[in-house]
Amino acid sequence: MTMKGLQRWRRKRIWIPLFFFVFVYLNNTSFLVEAKGNPFLLAHRGLSQTFPMEGITGDTCTAKRIYKPEHPYLENTIFSMEAAFDAGADVVEIDVQLTKDGQFAVFHDGTLDCRTQAKGSVREYTMAELKKLDIGYGYTADNGKTFPFRGKGIGLMPSLKEVLQRFPDQPFLIHIKNDDPDEGRQLATFLSPLPSSRLEKITVYGGDQAIEVLQQRLPNLRVMSKQTIKDCLIPYIAAGWTGYVPKSCSHTQLHIPEKVAPWLWGWPHRFLQRMEAQDTRVILVAGGGGWSEGFDSAKDIERLPSGYHGGIWTNRIDRIAPLLNR
Repeated sequence: MTMKGLQRWRRKRIWIPLFFFVFVYLNNTSFLVEAKGNPFLLAHRGLSQTFPMEGITGDTCTAKRIYKPEHPYLENTIFSMEAAFDAGADVVEIDVQLTKDGQFAVFHDGTLDCRTQAKGSVREYTMAELKKLDIGYGYTADNGKTFPFRGKGIGLMPSLKEVLQRFPDQPFLIHIKNDDPDEGRQLATFLSPLPSSRLEKITVYGGDQAIEVLQQRLPNLRVMSKQTIKDCLIPYIAAGWTGYVPKSCSHTQLHIPEKVAPWLWGWPHRFLQRMEAQDTRVILVAGGGGWSEGFDSAKDIERLPSGYHGGIWTNRIDRIAPLLNR
């Protein structure tokens, strides 16, 4: 190689990587994307009693460790959902459990021992029997010295049918708690008679098996599971720097832990723009996303990227909505 050829080659070795880095930066920077308004708010379990997250496991009875109550609402009740929507929630998250008579009860736990005076699993009771229980029975903020909601939760466990009848136009995120294919089939059967305009405002998430069956039977329903998130984000992380968005990211929902989000190509505004183009909703979950951590205080809101307009997960819609002028 001649001296001039060697010099040209050396210049290429400098410029080619530089062009590459400039391309990646410009293709993924959020500075060139106009931010759109405020976040939309997802109220976890409606307006509920909250509790410290430290030391929680899958077996922890959270009703026995609540903070001193600041409001009268119990999670997953009609009243808590009304309060959440009135406060400014755009979407309310609820939990469903299959009952003995094939209905879906709106209740967080698979068993009744923690929150009610009954024993055993929800599946062992009919919806009518569940209506007789006191869902506020087990709540205490002082290690069992007092039970501020005991006697006040009788008849407050609703069915999914009641919820959708009471809120015919409001958006819901339904959490199917058991990763059981049969529950996915039964939920599909329950939802299938609803008009497409109503199904457009419903998202369902849960275990991989239940969601896979549900998606097969209702392909136009927005769903989410760990597997659907992986199917979207793994190829996006591999190739999203080019602007490529995999088909698996279309018409779904992504719950992104706060600690993971900054590592996504184009975060925040370019990433949100790409997902919105695919009709996909992005919900930012506080911290590592381990145990339903939410943006629940003014300090939490301060951590949001400037101009962030995606969704945020909150356990205290009553505190957060006023901070965002809702």
